[in-house]
Amino acid sequence: MDVLENCVRTAMLAPSLHNSQPWLFRIGDGTVDVYADPDRRLDVLDPVGRELMISVGAAVFTLRVSLQAAGYLPSVAIFPAEDDPVLVARVSTTGQAAADPMIERLAAAVPHRHTNRSPFAGTAIPDAAIESMVEAAAEENARLVLADPASRDEILALSQEADRRLRAAEGYEQELARWTTQRIRRHDGVPPTATGPWDAMESMPIRDFGQLQSHLPRPTDEFEPHPTIMVLSTFGDDRTAWVTAGQALQRVLLTATWQNLATTPICQSVEVPEVRERLTDTSAGVWAQMVLRVGYGPATTATPRRLLADVLLPDSVCT
Repeated sequence: MDVLENCVRTAMLAPSLHNSQPWLFRIGDGTVDVYADPDRRLDVLDPVGRELMISVGAAVFTLRVSLQAAGYLPSVAIFPAEDDPVLVARVSTTGQAAADPMIERLAAAVPHRHTNRSPFAGTAIPDAAIESMVEAAAEENARLVLADPASRDEILALSQEADRRLRAAEGYEQELARWTTQRIRRHDGVPPTATGPWDAMESMPIRDFGQLQSHLPRPTDEFEPHPTIMVLSTFGDDRTAWVTAGQALQRVLLTATWQNLATTPICQSVEVPEVRERLTDTSAGVWAQMVLRVGYGPATTATPRRLLADVLLPDSVCT
C-alpha cells in the first residue's frame, strides 16, 4: 500500500465538528493536497466555516505527523481563500526525516484520541502535563491558557448560556438530526455509543447529542464539580488562523492522549459570536478558537470514519 495513502487514512482520524469529516484529499507525486468539503459545513453552528477550517487544520496536522513518523520530512503550504476557496493546504515530502521520539508518541496517539463526554475523575493533572499541552500549542503558533477557578466558572457559565441559545436557534434540531440519527449504518456523525451520559446536575456544558434519541436508553451521571478548562487562541482570526488553530488543537489533543488524559472540546462557547467575544482578548492580539475540558476519564470508543474512496479525489495518483 502506498505510504501517502496510509498517511491519508491516518489523517482521516482527525477530530471534526459533529464528526462531519469535512475534508477531501488529492494525492500527487510526493504531495497531498487537502481540501475543505463545503457540503459538510454545519450552517447553524458554523455559518462562516471557522470550525470547518479548524477541522481541516486538524487533519493537516495529523497528515504531517503520519508522514514524519513514516520517515518523510513534510513541508506545509497554506493557501489563502482567494486562490481556491476549497484548497486549504499542500503537504509535500521534501526529504528524509530523522527519528523524533515526540513525533513517534504523537503518531502512536492518533488512533487512541477520542472525544470523551463522560465524567472525569477528580484527580489533579500534573503541572508537567499542563505545561506540555501549553508548549504543544506554542509549537503551532497558538496559545493555550489554563483557566483559574474564577475564569473556569465564568467560562462554564458562558458555555451554558451559549448552549441554551444554540438549542433555541432555528434549524438546530434538524442539523443535529443530520449527524446523530442513526437509522442505517454510516461512516460519519455521532453514534449513540459516543454521546455519553446525561449530566444529572446540568452543570457541564457538553453538547447533548442524545436529545433526539429518546427511544434509546441513556444513563444519568454526575460530572466533576471542578473541571480543568483550557482556552486555545490564535494570533489572528482569518482562514489561515483557523487552520493554524486546527493544527494546534490536534497537537494538544494528541499530547494529552499519550499522557492518558481525556479531552472534550466545548465548542458552544465559541459558536455564539457574542459569547466568543467575551473569551477573546483582541488587546493582546489573540482570538479564542476552542475551549477544552481535560482530565482523567474512562475508556471510550472511536466514532466511525468515511472510506478512503469517499475522500480521495478521482485524479489522485494511487498505487
